[in-house]
Amino acid sequence: MRPGDKEVVSNNIQLRVLITRLSHIGDCVLTLPMVSALRDHQNVHTTWLVESPTDQLLRGHDAVDDLVVVRSGWSSKPAKVYELRKRLRQNHFDIVIDPQSLTKSALPAWFARAKRRIGFARPHGRELAPILHNELVTATTSHLVDRSLELLIPLGVDAPAVRFSVPRDETASQAMDSFLATQHLGCGFVIINPGAGWPSKKWPARWFGSVARHMGQEYQIPSVVTWAGDDERAEAELIVEKSGGHGILAPSTSLMQFAELTRTSKFFLGGDTGPLHIAAACGTPCVGLYGPTDPAKCGPYGATHKVVCPPNWKELFGKPRRNDTRPIRSIEVAQVIQACDAMVAQVGVDDRQAA
Repeated sequence: MRPGDKEVVSNNIQLRVLITRLSHIGDCVLTLPMVSALRDHQNVHTTWLVESPTDQLLRGHDAVDDLVVVRSGWSSKPAKVYELRKRLRQNHFDIVIDPQSLTKSALPAWFARAKRRIGFARPHGRELAPILHNELVTATTSHLVDRSLELLIPLGVDAPAVRFSVPRDETASQAMDSFLATQHLGCGFVIINPGAGWPSKKWPARWFGSVARHMGQEYQIPSVVTWAGDDERAEAELIVEKSGGHGILAPSTSLMQFAELTRTSKFFLGGDTGPLHIAAACGTPCVGLYGPTDPAKCGPYGATHKVVCPPNWKELFGKPRRNDTRPIRSIEVAQVIQACDAMVAQVGVDDRQAA
């Protein structure tokens, strides 16, 4: 079959499909609509190959039947590579879909010996991936959600509805309900998350503290500051310190606990990172701060969100770099406060908070 041709998979035959999106957390979340659409339109058994800890978000998803979980760095350990190769071949997959389209995601697809290995053509397919796949899709859309959905076109699935369907976790929900009750936060709060994988995605913690102070003074809305790891905890504590008494430090949370916490918040404020995409996928409006990355490609998906970027960032700063903090630091506190004010107008303020 030529690239771009469509082949409709019979709904009467359950085919075994492997998804090779191993990382990162946000990118895996943005791939959920692809597996949901595949399940909605075809009779398939879906296995997802993923790195921990993202597997927490996939367990119990209605479109994921099985998980194969590996640790980061597996590809540099021959014993782990052999073990994964053996396990994948035992599953007798018919189709592999590789939304990541890098060597580390294409190699497992090749290991699986599936008849059809679908990935991206260059430039979105990189390294050895375009060589290892035998069906290449040339992406025509920008956002990662829409781009991933294009990988289903060879299977006869075109322009499906977008649904994330992040699983609910009753134990995680109860833990967060207990925290909120202890902090008397039943009447609404905002989540602030200062963390990010790249230094260039981190907006200064003290500036987040100024926004938290504004939200409390202007609207009587407290801010719950989330974190992961010791470094982020220190940043979260600084936000609370600078919030004028309107910031509350969140407890240490698992990914599922964080997801449940976002479901009860008014909105989320943070940078381009996994927590932002989890919040958006759970239906929580987001204010996203974008310095080195393009929100047209990886912004919070949907019309309810707001994005703050430095003006003319591409012209000013050029290609995104992990350690170049100039773009994110060129976003002013006043810009973020303005976006949060607009979000408050959008989501509303409880009577008790307005009083």
